[in-house]
Amino acid sequence: METSHINDFALSFEKKRLSYCGQDCQKIPSALWKMYGSKVTYLDLSYNSIETLKGLENFTELEELILDNNKIGDSVCFPLMPRLRTLSINNNQITDLDGLINKISVKFPSLTYLSLLSNKACPNQLSDLDKDDNDYQRYSAKSVFPGLPASVVSGAAAGGDARRVHARAQTRCRRPGSAAALRPVGETLTCRLQLAGKT
Repeated sequence: METSHINDFALSFEKKRLSYCGQDCQKIPSALWKMYGSKVTYLDLSYNSIETLKGLENFTELEELILDNNKIGDSVCFPLMPRLRTLSINNNQITDLDGLINKISVKFPSLTYLSLLSNKACPNQLSDLDKDDNDYQRYSAKSVFPGLPASVVSGAAAGGDARRVHARAQTRCRRPGSAAALRPVGETLTCRLQLAGKT
């Protein structure tokens, strides 16, 4: 799909929330950032074929970014986004958890929520028959990095005591809110870990 043009029927913009889903884009259409870049705090680009985030830096006020069901891999380059608090990259092609955490800890200093479900880097005991509790424990231990401002990785289950103590965090599970209903997420519970004192 040509990225300089957009499908107006697939575009939704209301109250600083922009969604452009299911359009088979390999990159962010330039028309989106030219028209909406400085106006958007929430951006949902789910169900495309996005491989690169070129142009994302033009969304200067972005606080929440949803990139579920794309083709984002380990080589992706994230721009510096000091306001970003929520990043969802479920069902992509992330295999290197260490590399991803290192990138986002530098590029997203305000991040408090990260979801990686259905990536190779995030073992899921419920749907991956070849994964066991040991795989999840290794993932859980890696997902808490001192450089990350919050313990933010969601997974198939809530983290153990050592994970919470290490992060000085409390764990809350919640169903995605009405805003998340704009994208198909089913009845999955999302686990959110946050640092004491952070909201």
